[in-house]
Amino acid sequence: MKMLIGGEQTDATATEEIEIVDPATEEVYDTVPAGSTGAVDLAAQAAADAFASWSRTDAEKRAEIIRKGLELVAAHKDEIVETLTHEQGKPTMEAAGELQHFLHGMSYYADLATKVRGAYQDLPSTLGRSYGMVIRRPVGPVAAIVPYNYPLTLMGTKIGPALAAGNTVVVKPASSTPLATLKVVELLHEGGLPPGVLNVVTGRGSVVGDRLVTHPLIRRVAFTGETGTGKQIATLAAPAFKRISLELGGSDPMIVCPDVDVAAVVKGAVIARFWNAGQSCLAAKRLYVFDEIYDEVVGGIVKELERYDCGTGWTKPEKPKLRMGPVHTRRGQDELAAQLEDAVAGGARVLIGGGPPAGADKGHFFQPTLVEGAPHDSRLVQEEVFGPILPVFRVKDIDEAIRLANDTRYGLGSSIWTHDVRYIERAAQDIEAGMTWVNQIHYGYDELPFGGLKESGLGKEHGLEAMLDYYFETKSVVMGGLQ
Repeated sequence: MKMLIGGEQTDATATEEIEIVDPATEEVYDTVPAGSTGAVDLAAQAAADAFASWSRTDAEKRAEIIRKGLELVAAHKDEIVETLTHEQGKPTMEAAGELQHFLHGMSYYADLATKVRGAYQDLPSTLGRSYGMVIRRPVGPVAAIVPYNYPLTLMGTKIGPALAAGNTVVVKPASSTPLATLKVVELLHEGGLPPGVLNVVTGRGSVVGDRLVTHPLIRRVAFTGETGTGKQIATLAAPAFKRISLELGGSDPMIVCPDVDVAAVVKGAVIARFWNAGQSCLAAKRLYVFDEIYDEVVGGIVKELERYDCGTGWTKPEKPKLRMGPVHTRRGQDELAAQLEDAVAGGARVLIGGGPPAGADKGHFFQPTLVEGAPHDSRLVQEEVFGPILPVFRVKDIDEAIRLANDTRYGLGSSIWTHDVRYIERAAQDIEAGMTWVNQIHYGYDELPFGGLKESGLGKEHGLEAMLDYYFETKSVVMGGLQ
């Protein structure tokens, strides 16, 4: 597949191809051009050229065009899901869920396109009668830099509000997961999106990403990815005072109090940690369970994890097994092993899992793993663990649970499982995180602003707030000379 610049498929300025490797088989599934800085220049110019017309397009018309494109995307569901499964590794069911999340989020923003308002303000009569208005204007060409774990969903959280607000976009997908993105954007163009409004440049972050962030025509950068890369983007964007939002790494705590439905907690913990093979920034990555129900909760999780079967995403295991796909890269698999080894060296005990399944000679598979007794200063606890390992801790009360929950440099999401309003209030007020779920798994709702504190990022995605605050500029207009 080729890049999409100015509404056309192209391999402009590419001198080599990037192999897209299926993480379940380690075989080459397809190739894409390795875009150069020249490709970024073409895409940024195309976005800049299209901005004047698109930003002045009636909001209702913009929404209509987006919806028509989404209808085509939905009609090609099977093809997109198959592609996503092979390039990313997730099971078909999870890939279908991601596509549905993308469609929902994009529809939500299409609906918001006509709901944007400004403000009116009476002004002092010092210089004669006048009043002020606050109007909202789209920012301009936007860079959307997307990671590999949820290529479509995390693209949607950027292009949805950007397009609905009248901005144009250059998307830089992860170099290992560009295929479903290219197909979806192609279909959005078939639905009527004008040339240059939405562009995709494939390639490596060190080339395409860096040029995109520093390009003088790009006014705003929206990035999701690991914290180290976020710091680099912030540094590159700072000299030009570009508007940025950085949704970065997380190490979300999940606190379980004594008054819960244990079965619901077990189900929630397993989904919240092991969905997408644990490769979610907002996954529940540390589990703190009150002493009174610790054994019951841990025993339930172990029993549930025994049902999991590692394998290719496009085949179904025999019932009652549940399928889990591979970790996306060999490097990620090796990192998980090193983090687990560090914890075990410090006295941690592996209750189930612990590495690749027996006989897995191909594919980046790692069994769902539950660990207790990990030192709180170990890599497994203090670093972001981007894969299917969950450390669990026994706590005596809410004070200890919150203290340990905050013992991290991250602050993305968190959850508490209880019906005690006192515990809920403590969690809402005292956990240092951008979001707290109560009796629910960690899920990114398009309708609510989402983003982190501390080293989990800067700014927000999702919700009307993200659209208004990050995809519009506010401008004050004074109407004077009135009688």
